[in-house]
Amino acid sequence: MRGAQAAGSGTVNTVLGPVPAHELGAVAVHEALLSVLPGAEHAYDITLDRAEIFEILAARLADFRAHGGGTIVDATGMFHGRDVRLYEALSRATGVHIVASTGMGPEELLGGYFLTPQTDPPTPWPAERFAGLFTREITEGMVVPRVERRGAAGLVATAASAEGMTATDESLFRGAARTALATGVPVSVRYGADAARDLEILLDEGLPAARVAVGGLDRKEAVAAGAPFEIARRGAYVALDGIGLEGGAHVTDRERAALVAELAGAGHAERILLSSGASGVAKGHPGNDLPYSHVLAAFVPLLRERGLGDEDVRRLLVENPRDLLTPR
Repeated sequence: MRGAQAAGSGTVNTVLGPVPAHELGAVAVHEALLSVLPGAEHAYDITLDRAEIFEILAARLADFRAHGGGTIVDATGMFHGRDVRLYEALSRATGVHIVASTGMGPEELLGGYFLTPQTDPPTPWPAERFAGLFTREITEGMVVPRVERRGAAGLVATAASAEGMTATDESLFRGAARTALATGVPVSVRYGADAARDLEILLDEGLPAARVAVGGLDRKEAVAAGAPFEIARRGAYVALDGIGLEGGAHVTDRERAALVAELAGAGHAERILLSSGASGVAKGHPGNDLPYSHVLAAFVPLLRERGLGDEDVRRLLVENPRDLLTPR
């Protein structure tokens, strides 16, 4: 693991190369640019017009920047539509930093090769094999399938199955933790059925809690169980990454604002991350059509109603994600 660095020092991997951490600005820590359900790219009724996709995403990123945004983290991982060349062009055109991710999961969204490689009998990939795959995307560059490697990934993203962590999910989590330990980048996870248990898998590998962001903690079940406070107490980042999604599985934005105020009042302001989980262009699934600017334009005013000031907002949107993303 790399030596500790002072907050804000060092550089963060973006699709256009390393960027000084203090230049990231306001960060949306868990979004998707091009989100393609694995396999949809081969469907007869799915179109992937890269020029059209570029125009849509460029407009969304320009809106994000106009509202004060500086950096988008694309947390989709390796095989959910990630298009590194497209992201390079978008970053150049809009001036928005884009941090792309390696990783994959949950199990149900893995291709068969990663579930049952050529072994007899077929067995899931072990953690060390996932770690090797993810680590190379950081040390050698992200794969453009069958063509080349491009810029380095800036984090490892994975998710557990909603019904509970499977053996393959656990291999993914352990592989992600080992990658983080080897490279210094952070891990971003979506918890499955038990946030604290899922975090414990990462900690069991020796990964410091402060290098982990646990997403999905603004789901009703998580809030009702007190999971955001438990994750914060353990020292990991609490990612409220469904901001703008209301009803169904999620609490409302006003309830999220109250939760942020409660977490901050309990001394956990340095462990809160905010994002909408928006998908700029979705193929093969409905996606989340919220603008990337939703947190800045609509949620920050709710935080101010709860008594949070400029310094608090800067901590949540600039300092916390900067400290997470800076390799250490």
